[in-house]
Amino acid sequence: MSEPGTPAIPAARHTRRYVWILTGIALLLAVWGILSRLSARNVLERQAAEAAIPTVATTHATGGPATDKLVLPGNVQAYYEAPIYARTSGYLKIWYTDIGASVKKGQLLAEIETPEVDQQLRQAQADLATAEANYLLARTTTERWQGLLATESVSQQDADQRAGDAAAKLASQHSAAANVARLRELESFKRVVAPFEGVVTQRNTDVGALINAGEAPGSALFHVADTHRLRIYVQVPQPYAAQIREGGGAALEFTDRPGQKYAATVTSTAHALDAASRTLQVELQIDNSRGELLPGSYVQVTFTLPSSGSTLRVPVNALLFRGQNLQVATVDDQHRVHLKDITEGRDFGTEVEVLSGITAADTLIVNPPDSLGEGVQVRIQQPPSGGRAAPAPGQPGSPQPAIGGAPKESSS
Repeated sequence: MSEPGTPAIPAARHTRRYVWILTGIALLLAVWGILSRLSARNVLERQAAEAAIPTVATTHATGGPATDKLVLPGNVQAYYEAPIYARTSGYLKIWYTDIGASVKKGQLLAEIETPEVDQQLRQAQADLATAEANYLLARTTTERWQGLLATESVSQQDADQRAGDAAAKLASQHSAAANVARLRELESFKRVVAPFEGVVTQRNTDVGALINAGEAPGSALFHVADTHRLRIYVQVPQPYAAQIREGGGAALEFTDRPGQKYAATVTSTAHALDAASRTLQVELQIDNSRGELLPGSYVQVTFTLPSSGSTLRVPVNALLFRGQNLQVATVDDQHRVHLKDITEGRDFGTEVEVLSGITAADTLIVNPPDSLGEGVQVRIQQPPSGGRAAPAPGQPGSPQPAIGGAPKESSS
């Protein structure tokens, strides 16, 4: 017979075996969990490091075109334009020309009734007649006294007094005659005439209106403009002032005549810059014998200027404004950033001329973030699949900038 308790030994062994198996499985699970967590953390760190590298778009500096287009606003004025004021006071009797009427030089525009001036003229004529009568009497008297003086019938003093009285009467006659001439001139101003050939652009009076002589704000009776030629005035910025020459040409575009261009000629410049705006006033002229263009219009003036081929141009969104110097961010072959100081030339609106600091081979970052610094690793954005990166302003196929105006589409 077996000893009591012998069957319990195999059961205990099986129990220990199960415990070791379960312990091994637990250890394997723990190791697997730790390793998976470490792997996930490494992947996450690697993804975070990759995500921390900024992705940037790039472009290159380009050379300037053969010519630049400078587009500026201009003001159109008539060749001659004058407000017509009254030179005498009274009431408007009648007007003969209204707005839009073509007039010749010396043509009657209106007539003014001047009752007060008429009365003053009649009074002045009467004063002149009195002065003439007094002078005749004084002259006769002095002649008689000169005859008496020859016979020593009167003293020299009395004869000199009569001669002096005659001279005073003659001066009074001249004064009265001058007053009559002045009033006759005022009488002639009752007729308001055109100073030159042109068109009446304003009529600011009507029959019966009170007319006051002189130039006061709003007191002009008419405005007359000679529109057979037009003057266009443009303010050219200082960087382009030296390129504007008398006799040069420009193209005009009027908003009321879309799609049409007119050729104008530079006739003169101010030969001095305005101290406040640093601009040069330029006058152009254009023939308007057909009368299709209107003075007072707004016009865009396009100058075609020679360009300097020795300079580069970069888009304005590639510039960095940090510190005292203007900078751009470039990328080397290892995709690391380098900040370079540049010397700015002319500003074309969408592009800036660069005189020094970079070369055409430098790769420039477009829209660089503020956090971008020297030596930072970056990732260059790839162009979309099936296409190519959008060209930077100034490169072939991109909108061509117009200086001082909106970008013009390339003709190519």
